[in-house]
Amino acid sequence: MTNPPVWRKSSRSTQGTSEQCVELAQLPQAVAIRDSKAPDAGHLTLTPRAFADLLTRAKLDRLPH
Repeated sequence: MTNPPVWRKSSRSTQGTSEQCVELAQLPQAVAIRDSKAPDAGHLTLTPRAFADLLTRAKLDRLPH
């Protein structure tokens, strides 16, 4: 039996009052991302390398709009 992921809300969520939040969970071999408004809708799973690339692109404003 595996333990369920421990989800953490983004520090950019303005103390939980923002309507646009994501939550992250560390998995054994990956990072999971989900929408905090729809936690039962599923999650995106990225390798640690892909997650680091996503963060870098977001910080540089190089994500598609």
